[in-house]
Amino acid sequence: MPHISIISSSIRTGRYSHRVALYLKRYLEDNKLASAEILDLNIYNFPLFDERLRFQKSPSSEAIDFAEKIKSSDGVIIIAPEYNGGYPASLKNVIDLLYDEWYRKPVAISTVSDGSFGGTQVLTSLQFSLWKMRAWTVPAMFPVPKVSESYDENGNPVNKESTDKRVLSFINELLWSIEAKSLMKNAK
Repeated sequence: MPHISIISSSIRTGRYSHRVALYLKRYLEDNKLASAEILDLNIYNFPLFDERLRFQKSPSSEAIDFAEKIKSSDGVIIIAPEYNGGYPASLKNVIDLLYDEWYRKPVAISTVSDGSFGGTQVLTSLQFSLWKMRAWTVPAMFPVPKVSESYDENGNPVNKESTDKRVLSFINELLWSIEAKSLMKNAK
């Protein structure tokens, strides 16, 4: 069974996007599709990094832990809320912290907003940053519009049947990418 890290990137007070991380973790585990772990940037509370991890003279144990979790994960789901058309600085900070850890890592992106577009404006800039880091972003995405109305504080969707149906193709794309990477690795 693959292991997936879910990056909950918002560190704002009263954040709603974390609800989507809770939902995705539960969905993966309840359906026995993967083991999952939420990497909550609000809990990590990283400072602004002034250098990539591999060049830091005395990296924090939290930064090393985060890097190891990304490296050892078979795939990553990023929950990216939209802040004024862009993604949070906390997320850019940890993307730029790493380099080798992103190499050919299957990454799926869920964009989130309280508006009707579901954060889709953030997708292009986030995908471009990940491509530059040589991550393997999956083509499916999971936009979540009106997040505060769509999930409760525990990550339960208001319309579970519809949400589960919509998330399935998103998850299947990530799982397919994980399997494809595994097959390529084993073929060498």
